[in-house]
Amino acid sequence: MKINRRSALRKTGQIALASVFGGNIVNVLADAAATSKAIAEFAGDATPAAGTITLTAPEIAENGNTVPISVSVESPMTEESYVESVMIVAEDNPNPEVATFHFTPASGVARASTRMRLAKTQNVIAVAKMNDGSVFTDTRNVKVTIGGCGG
Repeated sequence: MKINRRSALRKTGQIALASVFGGNIVNVLADAAATSKAIAEFAGDATPAAGTITLTAPEIAENGNTVPISVSVESPMTEESYVESVMIVAEDNPNPEVATFHFTPASGVARASTRMRLAKTQNVIAVAKMNDGSVFTDTRNVKVTIGGCGG
């Protein structure tokens, strides 16, 4: 196959267009269904219940580019009863899955913190999966004054 300058430029343009419009397609597809699907895949057959997990997030975030959050789960963290993982989801972000933290009994405590981007005012959801298969959830609404995901 012979590649000339014209075909190389055409391919470069096609790649550029695909990446520009591909990003917009992802933004359009961000919805509650994607969030529900992510939580369902994480939880498996279990139905998430309230309690045991605490999500801490600011009520108002001045800037959506860097929103501090922390999560903790009440657990003895023994071989018999411990937190396997915690997932953080931002309901209206282009990609709702923000972070997943993994724990073992050797972790001692199930606590983590990070900073995340929020596109706009939305619910942030933390879901904890225990070693016995039970799943717990906590939700906080964060009001964003300046969006951090291109908003």
